[in-house]
Amino acid sequence: MNTFTMNNGRDIPAVGFGVFLVENNGPTERAVTSALKAGYRLIDTAAAYRNETDVGRAIKNSGIPRDEIFVTSKLWIQDYGYEAAKKGIDASLKNLGLDYMDLYLLHQPYGDTAGAWRALEEAVRAGKIRSIGISNHTVSLLKNLLPHMEILPAVNQMECNPLFQQKELRKYMEKYGILLEAWYPLGHGDKRLLENDTLKTIAEKHQKSAAQIILRWHLQEGIVAIPKATSEAHIKSNLELFDFTLSEEEMTAIRALDTGKGTHDPEDAENGKRLSSFKIHD
Repeated sequence: MNTFTMNNGRDIPAVGFGVFLVENNGPTERAVTSALKAGYRLIDTAAAYRNETDVGRAIKNSGIPRDEIFVTSKLWIQDYGYEAAKKGIDASLKNLGLDYMDLYLLHQPYGDTAGAWRALEEAVRAGKIRSIGISNHTVSLLKNLLPHMEILPAVNQMECNPLFQQKELRKYMEKYGILLEAWYPLGHGDKRLLENDTLKTIAEKHQKSAAQIILRWHLQEGIVAIPKATSEAHIKSNLELFDFTLSEEEMTAIRALDTGKGTHDPEDAENGKRLSSFKIHD
């Protein structure tokens, strides 16, 4: 598995396996088990996905040494603020059945993010978390949080794919060595992306699928991709990216597909209200 080096010197697998919207108590455990058997070593979950326990069971039963699996989870808004975040971190560790998490993110940019970040930094020093980061933070939201940080985020997990390439954000984060990690790298099945003529032409040339071309583009752009899949075929095919290379001409053609627009605007106040009202525990 190819890796990227984060700004704290630790490595992160270049391609991961996401479990957003996969149910707990069986489905997630089966999906993660299949992913680990296929060769994935980055598993991405979140407290708000409510399937951390299944992820933990799959890891425990995999037979793979713990230090060979990179586990990411995320703190939900309900647990923001210093004291609440400390409890949220411990809850994620308990649910996962792990002594530490490789990466832990602030899932959303709303509420007391500064207090929550302080708890994440403390957890790094205590050995509970190896690396910390953020999710859904635009340039302006990241600028607001940076003055409160003693430890820089290693990763910012954002919507990113060839139709929404986050060029401004990536340029800004480059100054701090913050990696972009893509959710919806395949556009959540968006036909405008998966049936794009440019991508289909490139796919035919390489005898690959459009999805594989898209994921290879992420890899060559230095973006960690975390596609979600539940079928054995898609789980395997999403990892078949290392036996070909896109030419610079092909990369340029894909870069030209950028529309600058995604499906989610973290700076939209209505999104903040809606997500902040979502509770994951009493």
